[in-house]
Amino acid sequence: MKEGSKKAISALCYFSLFFAPFLFPIAVYLIVDEPEVMEHAKRSFLSHLLPIIAVPLGIIIIFETQYHLVAIIISGLIFGTLTLIVMIWNIVKGIKVIAS
Repeated sequence: MKEGSKKAISALCYFSLFFAPFLFPIAVYLIVDEPEVMEHAKRSFLSHLLPIIAVPLGIIIIFETQYHLVAIIISGLIFGTLTLIVMIWNIVKGIKVIAS
């Protein structure tokens, strides 16, 4: 596989957060035989899992505290910030892969 193709596929794994968060990295991991690309696919898949895990946790916290306003605000801030950090991290990693 050409170096440009490896970079493009690896970057798309990170950018897939916006169009196919789980499917694309899993497909790349299962189809491509390049260790470097597989590593990027695995990392991007794991980073895409964080917001999906965070949302149910926030909902559980809100239900368990019986819709207490402080719990809703804190859950929103914590899990919203986590999601934003993951999104920025994926964008930065995708750009770094292309630039390297």
